[in-house]
Amino acid sequence: MTLTALAPDASAAAPGRPAGNRAGRPSAQIRDGETQPVFSRADAISQTVNIETAVDSDRDGRRDTVQLRIMRPKETGQGLRVPTIMEPSPYWAGILDVPNHPVDLGGARGLAATRFQRNLADVFPGYYDNYFLPRGYAVADLDSLGTGGSTGCPTSGARNEQAGAKAAVDWLNGRARGWAPDGTPVKADWSTGNVGMIGQSYDGTLPNMAAATGVDGLKAIVPIAGISNWYEYYRDNGGVIAPGGYQGEDLDVLAKAVLTRRNPEVCKQVIDEIEARQDRGTGDYSPFWDERNYVKDAKRVKAAVMVVHGLNDWNVKTEQSVRWWNALKEAGVPRKLWLHQANHATPFRWRIDEWLRQTHHWFDRYLYGIRNGIENEPKVDIERPDGSWRTERDWPVPGTRTLPLSLNAGPGAGGQPGMLASRPRPGAAQAFTDEGRTRTAEQLLAGEDAADPNRLAYLTGPLSRPLRVDGIPKAEIRASLDGPSPYLTALLVDYGTDTRPTGARTTTTDKVCYGQSVPGDEGCTLRQVPATETAPYKIITRGWLDARNRSSISRSVPLTPGKTYSFRWDMQPTDYTVKAGHRLGVIVLSTDHDYTLRYPAGTSVTVRPGVSRVLLPVAPDGGASPR
Repeated sequence: MTLTALAPDASAAAPGRPAGNRAGRPSAQIRDGETQPVFSRADAISQTVNIETAVDSDRDGRRDTVQLRIMRPKETGQGLRVPTIMEPSPYWAGILDVPNHPVDLGGARGLAATRFQRNLADVFPGYYDNYFLPRGYAVADLDSLGTGGSTGCPTSGARNEQAGAKAAVDWLNGRARGWAPDGTPVKADWSTGNVGMIGQSYDGTLPNMAAATGVDGLKAIVPIAGISNWYEYYRDNGGVIAPGGYQGEDLDVLAKAVLTRRNPEVCKQVIDEIEARQDRGTGDYSPFWDERNYVKDAKRVKAAVMVVHGLNDWNVKTEQSVRWWNALKEAGVPRKLWLHQANHATPFRWRIDEWLRQTHHWFDRYLYGIRNGIENEPKVDIERPDGSWRTERDWPVPGTRTLPLSLNAGPGAGGQPGMLASRPRPGAAQAFTDEGRTRTAEQLLAGEDAADPNRLAYLTGPLSRPLRVDGIPKAEIRASLDGPSPYLTALLVDYGTDTRPTGARTTTTDKVCYGQSVPGDEGCTLRQVPATETAPYKIITRGWLDARNRSSISRSVPLTPGKTYSFRWDMQPTDYTVKAGHRLGVIVLSTDHDYTLRYPAGTSVTVRPGVSRVLLPVAPDGGASPR
């Protein structure tokens, strides 16, 4: 049976607007609980609108504008009203090549890395226009402040950048002014006012930012590897921490990289202030960072949120999605979660059919109000290392318990390597000397059965049963430090030769067509499969602490050299199963070469075994206790 409707229930209509179309006007087609591809992508209407925001980030005395490029069914010119799926981004006009900060502190300074140069993005790349527009949606690309056709300045997540994303939703609801490129005022008289946002990385962060304002009309978002707290992107537990692959990048570097607006020189003072206030000296949390923390505003979110993240993503780390996910639960926000085995990527190209089904139903449910049952399906989809998928009622898995494992001294000389066991066995203090400036974590964790002067290792015996860690592991270490580096790093490692996913994907020759074709865009893609490698170990997760922030991330307190303190910090969230026969290891370092600042070598770290431990969240289907 085919139903004719624009908004089947009142929740899908913008305030003050009728829920359906007047007789004789075109309307979306709904069959079997979903919108149907009855509109022509080839005949779509395109328009560009410059929208007034409520802020003046470039301080020129005029309100900033953001540029929105829209594509919508031609029937919207004949009375059809449709919701909008938007991808906000700072990247549509490309990205500049900007040097990063040096991270080798004191002595010789290393060469700064640079971000890559992107080609200019075509308007409406990707699949949204091919797939969603024929189903009765407008699709739109938004230039965030200071980028592309927008004015203002990029501020790497500050409130004015939030206001830019919010303004687009306001215009689609008749609450903000907009102009065509020739200056003619223009209104979104074709819009129902219902808006969805989707995107990856920064493009997934902006939907989080907009939702955290509580803007009316933003009904659903799909943040893919999105940031929910910028402090935990460039800092962690008081430490200056790099996104994976971008050592030395920081808020100011990113703002400079995306500053592609006309007359970018007007933003120099704004970016200079970001560099001054971001504080690469202490890494302390401050009001500057609190402004860029959206987790605390989860209670304001009115949009249903489908969170997506890669378990092997060390650029935007998993805590960005997990802390957001947990806060949304506490706030009672409708939510779903996808955790996959890739790195900084979207599952579209390797699970395309199910990805399209779920995102289609997600937007249909909350932008069209269609009762398709998506909210009653399992909340969580998790990809296994072999590429198969499982569903869960929630995450961490209901029944997950905390398993404490003590870092005990081993029987060998100096107690190294140590033992990781459920029962504490106090022993003599164990020390190592920091050489992380020249030795990577991967180099330091190899040779786990031998003592190493530059780290400490603690291992279980071969596991009798699989052990599934799902959640946020924690380290509790009694230790003293003496030397220039204030960093403590803990690695959780799976030891056992195996073939595991690397996080990368391999493109196959399997072509999948997902939407309507137009010249230059056939509406097809090549399917991807997981890339794997056979190796003797894999880092499951890792975590860092600036020991000066042992009591608070907001306040650095100097250490007394040689004095023993209790240190506690979180590692990155994970969902990982250590197979039976493998060993689980914890490696304690100081400097983590690829992530922390690198102080001169020589810091002595002394750990008290037996009273130091890790706390692992263990799922009920992998609850073996190491002996």
